[in-house]
Amino acid sequence: MSSATASAALLKRQLKEMRTSIPGISCGLHDDDIYDWEEYPLMPPKMKFETPIWHPNIYENGTVCISILHPPEEDKYGYESAAERWLPVHTPETILLSVISMLSSPNDESPANIDAAKQWREDPAGFKKRARKCVRDTLEA
Repeated sequence: MSSATASAALLKRQLKEMRTSIPGISCGLHDDDIYDWEEYPLMPPKMKFETPIWHPNIYENGTVCISILHPPEEDKYGYESAAERWLPVHTPETILLSVISMLSSPNDESPANIDAAKQWREDPAGFKKRARKCVRDTLEA
């Protein structure tokens, strides 16, 4: 089996596992291209919410900011060790589980959205109200 065939088989298996083993997650491929993640698994995939979301670890443009999605190198700011960042052992399933965990337990010490992090710390009720509004607005769109 060629390495291309083996990698395609691995990605297809991981996609199938995600579709069946993680409740509430919908996933698929862009244009049915199993290699849409061109540098996976050596570099982390990019993950972005396509609808507005109010969260300390999500940039205003929707890009997710968690350690395991940062490139595998030393953090120039000294906040994260290389071991906390991307490793090729991560699978799409472990990434999604990390994002699910981040959604309920934000890291407000290293926020991507400073205003959301401040509100998370200082006004939890207001934070929840604004986050729920994002969900309602998305559902109504």
